[in-house]
Amino acid sequence: MTVNSPHPVPPEGEAGKGPPCDFSTLLTLDDMEAEAARRMSRMAYDYVASGAADELTLGWNAERWRNLRLRPRLFSDVSRLDVAVELFGHRHAWPLLLAPAANQRLLHPEAELATARGAALGETAMVLSNAANVDVHTVAEVAPRPLWFQLYIQPDEGLTRDIVQYAEHAGASVLCVTVDSPVEGVRNREKRAAMCLPPGTDHPNYLGRRTGPRSEMTLDGVRPQRLDAPLMGWLCSISRRPVVFKGILTPEDAERAIDLGAAGIIVSNHGGRALDTTPASVEALPAVADRVAGRVPVLVDGGIRRGTDLLKALALGATAGLIGRPYLYGLALGGAEGVAHAIKILRMEFLAAMALCGRASLAEIDRTVLW
Repeated sequence: MTVNSPHPVPPEGEAGKGPPCDFSTLLTLDDMEAEAARRMSRMAYDYVASGAADELTLGWNAERWRNLRLRPRLFSDVSRLDVAVELFGHRHAWPLLLAPAANQRLLHPEAELATARGAALGETAMVLSNAANVDVHTVAEVAPRPLWFQLYIQPDEGLTRDIVQYAEHAGASVLCVTVDSPVEGVRNREKRAAMCLPPGTDHPNYLGRRTGPRSEMTLDGVRPQRLDAPLMGWLCSISRRPVVFKGILTPEDAERAIDLGAAGIIVSNHGGRALDTTPASVEALPAVADRVAGRVPVLVDGGIRRGTDLLKALALGATAGLIGRPYLYGLALGGAEGVAHAIKILRMEFLAAMALCGRASLAEIDRTVLW
């Protein structure tokens, strides 16, 4: 059974209408989603909110975080909280990044530029999608440093190489390669929404040379994209930046990723948009973190909706977490201001959770945080 929208969604054509959003009334990320769903078109909301097939993994991503309980610790000096983290030689103000998300012009006229400005306001690093509607060089002018770039490997290795070099020239400091999608998930709700971008919108980071779909899936056949180990090793060899593999769920794949040259791993099930009935990201995280054993940073993406979720992620071995849909709802509600508001909510909750668990620094967060 497909998960339906939990919020009333306006009919097509009403996106962006109505008075400016009063962010002071939106106290949680769920509040922001509810308000965004009320204002967005059904097409736009279903495109962002939907997952693969019956959307079971999509639901588990958020649910499994809630199932973990925290252990408060008293009598600790938490009057000063140290939440800065270093990743690949760059200092981050706190352990959260904005996950890559395509086609943001569907949500706001300024698209990824507004997201970059909101990320800067929230002191949060951004991972720009290969399928962004704004050129990476333009985004780099306003995005906070470091800027990461997400890559979809292309059938044409020459195009893949050119995209990598193009992103590096723009100043991208980390290459985030999606490895879990040799073919798209069976996205029934997204297909029913019949997503279409505003006129004149394109994907400039494919350098005008997109030669067709990376993979093809129809009722008559499935032709996946090649994403094998030799190709991943080649990619790591040509990149002048650290390469992070996004989409790892098992310890065995984490080990192989390191062997192939990955400088980091993102535990992710593609936001529940790839293979349905895979475990929630939080369920996969501990075993991956244990196998990696600190050799490379391990990040986690999927279902983080509260600051307590981020604290639990770090307790289970993650170096940092990523959010996707929450900042997209902020983007739809008010551009950069909305993105920054989503970040502000999560950061406040995370700091409060750290203090209430008696942890003054990230170094003090371990599995004893969990009940």
